[in-house]
Amino acid sequence: MKKDFFTYQAQTTPHPLALEISHAEGSYIYTTDDKSYLDFIAGVSACSLGHRHPKVIDAIKEQLDRYLHVMVYGEFIQETPVQLAKLLAANLPYPLEKTYLTNSGTEAIEGALKLAKRVTGRSELIAAKNAYHGNTMGSMSVMGFEERKQAFRPLLPDVSSISFNNYDDINRITERTAGVILETIQGGAGFIVPHHEYLKKVKQRCEAVGALLILDEIQPGFGRTGKLFGFEHYGIIPDILVMGKGMGGGLPIGAFTASNEHMSTLQDRPKLGHITTFGGNPVIAAAALATLKEITESDLMSATLEKEKLFRSLLKHPLIKEIRGIGLMLAILTPTAEIANQVILKCKDEGLLLFWLLFKPAAIRVTPPLTISNEEIEIGCKQILRVMDLIYSETESL
Repeated sequence: MKKDFFTYQAQTTPHPLALEISHAEGSYIYTTDDKSYLDFIAGVSACSLGHRHPKVIDAIKEQLDRYLHVMVYGEFIQETPVQLAKLLAANLPYPLEKTYLTNSGTEAIEGALKLAKRVTGRSELIAAKNAYHGNTMGSMSVMGFEERKQAFRPLLPDVSSISFNNYDDINRITERTAGVILETIQGGAGFIVPHHEYLKKVKQRCEAVGALLILDEIQPGFGRTGKLFGFEHYGIIPDILVMGKGMGGGLPIGAFTASNEHMSTLQDRPKLGHITTFGGNPVIAAAALATLKEITESDLMSATLEKEKLFRSLLKHPLIKEIRGIGLMLAILTPTAEIANQVILKCKDEGLLLFWLLFKPAAIRVTPPLTISNEEIEIGCKQILRVMDLIYSETESL
């Protein structure tokens, strides 16, 4: 199968990890050579409830017995997407009341950018340096990393950038600005959290000039920071909320949510202002609905903050400069990219899965399922420290 993987399936990097997967359960992934791997990646923050959570599997099976795809988005009334949108509204502050379901986070970003332009009648978009919002053309246009963009230009025009957490740059938001798009917590840049008043100041400026604030919660969303969405830590409400990854229970989904007034602008002039064939798919919506219910009805979110404390108490080492992030969205900063690479690859060989961050090569991603146990955290952290001890001793002997 490995030969076929490299022969027939397009690759995104020159050197993929290329584990040949047999099955997955809970916090573990198993390969066809009978090895088990403790998963500290969770599909890059996507498997909020771990692998094959029984409530998600039951919801999928129940929907499979009823019907699969029946119509393009927004024409037929289907129970699971309606209930998902309703439950989201019940758990979000007013006026975030109407949700458009998509196939992925990047597609939701595309819809959010269109909505900001449609509502305001303006063209300028402002994004943050070192931002990542996806890899389709609109999302790439608001990516803050030129090395990843230059091969695909020209992209969307009239896009400006500001520095995240820079208060002076906020004044660059003007009456020309349709939307300001920010990650609530910058993911690819190294899990950088906003300064205490930063998002409030951005929101106030947007209100003053009539621009819309779009918050990208594709990574922090669905409980990963100890609240359902990261913005709840900072006392603001975005005009447009974007989500994805962790909302699907392991299935592909995204969504953007705004007020009823804003969302209504996509219905007419032109009709089909945003359209998708498979967005809101009933099987995927069933998985997302089960995921949302489990996260909001259990103690997973409060437990996430306790698990963060456990990680921080255990992960102390000369090769760990800093641990960034909130909850189970954590990044271990090492002295160099080479050290980060060694830790990730040696831990993989020892049965622990870690991963990189897009724009911070010296950082190590730690984003396990929210359902991970304290015992599993301790096992994984011991493995990280053992590997770091080995690397440190080799470095000291040079």
